Amino acid sequence: MSTAALIARARRAARPQLTGSVVGAMGLTLTVEGVAAAVGDLVEVDPGPRGLMAEVVAVSRDRLTCMPLGELGGVHAGAPVRNTGMPLQVPVGEALLGRVLDGLGRPVDGHGPLGAGSGGGIDWVDLASETPHALSRRRVDEALPVGVRALDTLVPVGKGQRLGIFAGSGVGKSTLLAQITRGTEADVRVIGLIGERGREVKEFLEENLGPEGMARTVVVVATSDEPPLVRLKAAFVATRIAEGFRDQGRDVLLLMDSITRTAMAQREVGLSAGEPPATRGYPPSVFAMMPRLLEKAGPGATGSITGLYTVLVEGDDHNEPIADTARSILDGHVVLTRKLATTGHFPAIDVLESISRVAGAVVSPARMADAREARRLLGALRDVKELVEIGAYQAGSDPLVDRARALSPVLDAFLRQPLEDRTAPDDAWSMLHRLVTAG
Repeated sequence: MSTAALIARARRAARPQLTGSVVGAMGLTLTVEGVAAAVGDLVEVDPGPRGLMAEVVAVSRDRLTCMPLGELGGVHAGAPVRNTGMPLQVPVGEALLGRVLDGLGRPVDGHGPLGAGSGGGIDWVDLASETPHALSRRRVDEALPVGVRALDTLVPVGKGQRLGIFAGSGVGKSTLLAQITRGTEADVRVIGLIGERGREVKEFLEENLGPEGMARTVVVVATSDEPPLVRLKAAFVATRIAEGFRDQGRDVLLLMDSITRTAMAQREVGLSAGEPPATRGYPPSVFAMMPRLLEKAGPGATGSITGLYTVLVEGDDHNEPIADTARSILDGHVVLTRKLATTGHFPAIDVLESISRVAGAVVSPARMADAREARRLLGALRDVKELVEIGAYQAGSDPLVDRARALSPVLDAFLRQPLEDRTAPDDAWSMLHRLVTAG
């Protein structure tokens, strides 16, 4: 920990302790009197071994409005409240690799405490951080291979890019994230599992990631039964940990599943605080939170954060408010379709509906030409699919369609890839080149 941070912590510890009390609790909020605090500070309700932490979200002349970072059960009027004098602190550093943390940055993997200070490889920093200024960022001009053929060639990812993975429920978003985590060439991986089912977390860690996937990975977990503020904080905790590695000059891959459940948590917080519902019940704070979170990823003056965010589209509607807002902020999108998933096509990537806005900057012109030709062939197949199915297409009517139909089995095999399979980027491009120049 830096000298300035140690001095600031000592000053906070030396402040006189002032205690207030709870005067009301309703929904997700607590009302506190008799203690001064700033917005963003943590207060401890009923200080003691089982004290409940809450964050100050609004202040008035003599009252604080706080949101708990835990369950309100047992809190009563008159319960003492102490101001900690600091915002939420989260760990960053090398010792986090291989660890699983909860939504507030506390270890939950049973491997002991994280330690403190530089001697333990951990620094404690404020959750709030400055977003790199637009003019201080380096340009995205280098590819980041992820080991998935369809992505590395037809939807290439750049170091510092922010990409959305759009899909309905049950079409393989989490499995694709695990495959990317295993195959990426990024220095560090940070995974945020926001609002996940409790049953799936251990399965994801042990089966999808495994020891090899966890070796250079930090996982932050906030399951669906956690309080909404904890789920919301988990997204920012994962991002803050990624920022810590980026500031060391590392190339970080940040995977978040999902931005939709983060938005839902913000919706619960906003409505409980009295915000009016707007589009489909989402209050305005949701649409203010999303760019504030997503813009933290990207290239910095040194290092980079490549952000992959899953977007759970409601009813497979890719134009619903959260999906539409995310698409407008991110630097590209990958679309997974239920039609491909139900036919056993994994990963279920609809290449023609997916796009990377940095492809031209991170891929050579020759390789881009191969990718465009592959898209032409896939587009030709899609255009005549219904005619072929009903037997209305006559061979020889269109040379491009005839060639695409001849290459269809090879194209399909190229786009399918088992979870355990990792293809080196040069091999993937060689395979694609042979494919589009055949026949």
